Amino acid sequence: MLTTNELQVFIAAAETENFSEAGRRLGVSQPAISMQIKALEDRLGLQLFDRAGRHISLSEAGRALVPMARETIDRVIGIEETMVSLQGEVVGLLKLACSTTAGKYVLPSLLSGLMARHPQVEVVCQVTQREAALDTLRRGDAHVALTSLRIPFKDVEYRPFLTDSIVLVVPASHRWANIGEPIQPEDLLKEQFIVRESTSGTLDALRQGLEWHDLSLDHLNRVMTLGNAEAIRMAVQEGIGIAFVSAMVALEAVETGKLAVVEVDGLELEKTLYMAYDTDRPATRAQSAFWDWAFDPSNEHIRQRPTLRRV
Repeated sequence: MLTTNELQVFIAAAETENFSEAGRRLGVSQPAISMQIKALEDRLGLQLFDRAGRHISLSEAGRALVPMARETIDRVIGIEETMVSLQGEVVGLLKLACSTTAGKYVLPSLLSGLMARHPQVEVVCQVTQREAALDTLRRGDAHVALTSLRIPFKDVEYRPFLTDSIVLVVPASHRWANIGEPIQPEDLLKEQFIVRESTSGTLDALRQGLEWHDLSLDHLNRVMTLGNAEAIRMAVQEGIGIAFVSAMVALEAVETGKLAVVEVDGLELEKTLYMAYDTDRPATRAQSAFWDWAFDPSNEHIRQRPTLRRV
């Protein structure tokens, strides 16, 4: 009979495609990993990995085993957590995947409250791009994803968590910083822009907003593309250009006078942050506790969009 330890070793090797890296992840030696994988292959009568020198890759049999191994491990963990939870405690591992803005500006507040209520919950969070967060969820490597991307997968349920404003920020020394009235969309074409990567929710919102005014991203003078909202905020502060960013990202710099928010006539941009879970997988107690806490009325302040002073 296969054991969960054997399956965990197999999954670690499958995810890293390297026995040494799998050993480091599990805290055992590379020879021990090699021996356990060889014993598993001998027991199943199938080769799970193709080997070429030090490189390994999943064989056809290995690829077939991955989803079943993950499901089995999840079910065993679920059984253990449920048995402990029957004693009145919420325990176990909570695996989250989220986009970068959510990872910095939303999750810390949520998790501090959750862990105060349930100190025996261990949290692991992957902060990544929004599409990758959904991929992580559907692979079974996350219980909940926080993302602004809503793809209608039949096995994913979405619930809106908050709506974030996307605002135009300029350096405090910029001529628009104290303009006192909205600028026109056409005025944007005269400026140098710093933008997010093509897959970001912020850029999607900007693209859609410009289309309402018969403009496109190609009309903007884009001088820099950055994959991190904080980096964009810093670049604007340094005077490299101007940018559309999340209000959550801009808040502190605006309040301290380092940036100014400029209103664009007829251009109201926003994006919705969703919480998503896989409907095909049973929820763990830790997952249910996080979900209930996230939507608890006491956390309404987290879901409210920041109020920024506009010039």
